[in-house]
Amino acid sequence: MTGIKDHQERDFAGYGEVPPHARWPGGARIAVNFNLNYEGGGEGSVEDGDPASESMLTDSGFPPYEGLRSPLAESIFEYGSRAGVWRLLRIFERFDVKVSVLAVVRALERNPKLASKLIAAGHEVVSHGYRWIDYHGVPEATERAHIALAVAGIERLTGQRPRGWMTGRPGPNTRRLLVEHGGFLYDRDALNDELPYWVAVGGAPHLVVPYSFETNDNRFNENSGFSTADDFFTYMKDCFDVLYEEGAERPKLMSIGLHDRLIGRPGRAGGLVRFLDYASRFEGVWFCRGIDLAEHWRRNFPPG
Repeated sequence: MTGIKDHQERDFAGYGEVPPHARWPGGARIAVNFNLNYEGGGEGSVEDGDPASESMLTDSGFPPYEGLRSPLAESIFEYGSRAGVWRLLRIFERFDVKVSVLAVVRALERNPKLASKLIAAGHEVVSHGYRWIDYHGVPEATERAHIALAVAGIERLTGQRPRGWMTGRPGPNTRRLLVEHGGFLYDRDALNDELPYWVAVGGAPHLVVPYSFETNDNRFNENSGFSTADDFFTYMKDCFDVLYEEGAERPKLMSIGLHDRLIGRPGRAGGLVRFLDYASRFEGVWFCRGIDLAEHWRRNFPPG
């Protein structure tokens, strides 16, 4: 595995000044990968034994209340699964774009009709963990058990084993435990590049397909960047334009993160529609799922 660094070793050089030509299918100048986070019902909740209701990415401003359920925070997550996710799936169907659905298993168990819809529509179901919680402080044995539950749950709900993984808030043991469990072609728990890359985990090669918290609707959250649908569209368009221009010589990946409870709102969803309409007008754009990226990279850029 010459040139592959251990996953725990920080790498500030990456591909360097001249990254590899990605050779996207059809000679595409840019790969655009939408990732729809499905988390409602798997988030931190007093009802499920957590110390407080989840307050991250609720765009309400309500703080967590120790030992108390927060009805409004809970209802925001419910909005995503009741209304937002269906609006977003209709939008992607309209543009015939297949996406990666980052599904928290506890959430999917609470809305099983969605699971069959995702598979029928050709979307990829990526394991987003058994619960949508921060794993930095979770005991190793518990996290190991959650990984097993997440894999078994998605296979039971969709009939297919997940081949990709994205924790969202991984801890120091997460990637090692994933490889220990086995069966994954890639994970998304990194924000450090615009191309997939290999790392070594326990001496074995493991593929990382980078994600983004920047080209992401999380910036609608509590005055953190986006106020309107136009804000989202403009930012995504500007990113797309730069990567598309650079892609004449160095094609890259544009990874876009979405949440059903955020951009699934009608006052924001128009920004996604406008971006899809804009990007679809260009030649040389590969709309792809995470598994498509992983399989392409493994074929064309094997480890070592």
